[in-house]
Amino acid sequence: MKSEFEIAFNEITEQRALPQEMVLEALSTALISAYRRDVGIGNAQRVEAHVDPNTGRARIFVEKEVVRDDVQDVRTEVSLEEARYYDPEADFGDMVMVQAKGTTKNFGRIAAQTAKQVILQKIREAERSALFDEFIDKEGDIVNGSVQSVSAAMVTIGLGRAEAILPRAQQIPGERFKPYDKVRAYVLEVKKTSRGPQIVLSRSHRNMLRRLLEFEVPEIYNGQIEIKNIAREAGYRSKVAVSALQDGIDAVGACVGMRGIRIQNIVRELHDEKIDVIEWNPDQEVFIAKALSPSRVRAVFLDDDPDSGRTAVVIVPDDQLSLAIGKEGQNARLAAKLTGWRIDIKSVTEAAQEAVDSIDRPPLNRLKVDEATLVADVERTLEKKALGRAIMPEEYNVMGRFAEAAQRVLAAQRDAARRKRLAEIEAVKSTLPQGAFQLPITALELPDEIIEALQPLENVGEIMLRFLIDENRLRRMLTHQPAEAMQHLQTALDKLVIPELDAPPELEAPEAEIADAEPLAEADTVSFPEELVAYTEPTAVPSAVEVDPAAVFVDDDDDIDALDKKKGKGKGKGNKGRQLVYDEEKGEMVVKRRRKGARGEWTEWSE
Repeated sequence: MKSEFEIAFNEITEQRALPQEMVLEALSTALISAYRRDVGIGNAQRVEAHVDPNTGRARIFVEKEVVRDDVQDVRTEVSLEEARYYDPEADFGDMVMVQAKGTTKNFGRIAAQTAKQVILQKIREAERSALFDEFIDKEGDIVNGSVQSVSAAMVTIGLGRAEAILPRAQQIPGERFKPYDKVRAYVLEVKKTSRGPQIVLSRSHRNMLRRLLEFEVPEIYNGQIEIKNIAREAGYRSKVAVSALQDGIDAVGACVGMRGIRIQNIVRELHDEKIDVIEWNPDQEVFIAKALSPSRVRAVFLDDDPDSGRTAVVIVPDDQLSLAIGKEGQNARLAAKLTGWRIDIKSVTEAAQEAVDSIDRPPLNRLKVDEATLVADVERTLEKKALGRAIMPEEYNVMGRFAEAAQRVLAAQRDAARRKRLAEIEAVKSTLPQGAFQLPITALELPDEIIEALQPLENVGEIMLRFLIDENRLRRMLTHQPAEAMQHLQTALDKLVIPELDAPPELEAPEAEIADAEPLAEADTVSFPEELVAYTEPTAVPSAVEVDPAAVFVDDDDDIDALDKKKGKGKGKGNKGRQLVYDEEKGEMVVKRRRKGARGEWTEWSE
């Protein structure tokens, strides 16, 4: 038959969802605190408590010194006879753990109250720690809960044994909650506080849509379809780029489902938010054209400028311009977030007009010779449109061909300028740690909004490069972020630990080659073999200047000092004013230094 202690003990572990070891540890700590309070001993004396989980019997052991004479203080001293009962090898002067006399029933009122407070405190701490461990594993997942209270700043949601908050900034615009409503939300963050874990939920985060797609589409959950990227404006519209990883699977069709049932379930969950599912394509021109759906795109021209960033010039028919831009620019804005390109949308008429206006200036002036007939037809059509006369579809088609030809000429000019600029950038890039170019932007400790704004740069090395060659571009990318975003970025870069890549082994000079070197004609003229040349990576080299690495020699005292350190002969600041020369008598290279007070006279260096 179970004892009352065992029943109460099991009840605590079940109700609090705590392991038995944790509750026993709390009881032991409480008994130790109560014993110290009851007897009046300090924390320096060792005390242990053992509790039997079946019977509830508690035994307290206290460290005492074995004394030769009579015991003066029973709290800290013990006789040899009693000590050997617990430790047969005990001797005078030893410290022995001895069981305290009496039981917990003899504790005074204050000691008993102390034990009760310690037990409750330890159980509360253990419960908070267990809750934190439970929900930290759910960070990044979707949880179900019920609304407990609603305020202007947040909604409190019950998750069983814990409570979470849904801040207004993380709610879907236009969504309203009432007490006891069932809610599904994304666990955005779990913080450990003195009052228990603080759980922050979100329904506007783009990963909320990602998790819903994983739940609704088995092919995504099983890894047959990959979500490449998500661009979301919560409550209004989202675009999702998906790609099939297995042949024979229609990525878009699987996400939409039979008669759209899968995507409709997600739309209802997200308060009737419109969702466009787009097939990802490695060809960026095709991908950008699909990202602007439901509008039709005539042509896409890419401009990957190293300074101003990636820009896509998109030409659409005149009747598709408003659809491509979307309400308040929403369609174009989401397409830009999805693809990572800044998108410049132009109608056929607008693109043709801009080309005609610049037809007399290079590089478009060549079209007057190569496409003279086409240019004349376009000018005639633009005059008709300016007069308000009707334009036939064939004439729009001619303007479209002319606009495409003009954009191809401009793209060729941009490519030439880009290649020249990249040569300059590579010289600066070589001075940066190469490991930074292997780190994703997510390695920086920055808010999600700043990381999303910096995504076009792709890695940490590119961000460091922009700080050196084009800081204004970083500021433009962070225009819509808080004013201190640049400072946060700089701080995150300072804290980042960049892994070192394996460097090629350094070449050491073979002794035989040094010994066979030609004798020097004059002691004042020193010529170093190639093996002794200390090559230093140039910091920043303009593209117009070619640098021959073999022309970088050690020609001053500081570099000689650095070279000697590399060979294991340097001793710090006292190594200046030295020179490597070839000694004919010894048949080897020796280090000589200038004697104090003698000009032009060198003596052999001696350690």
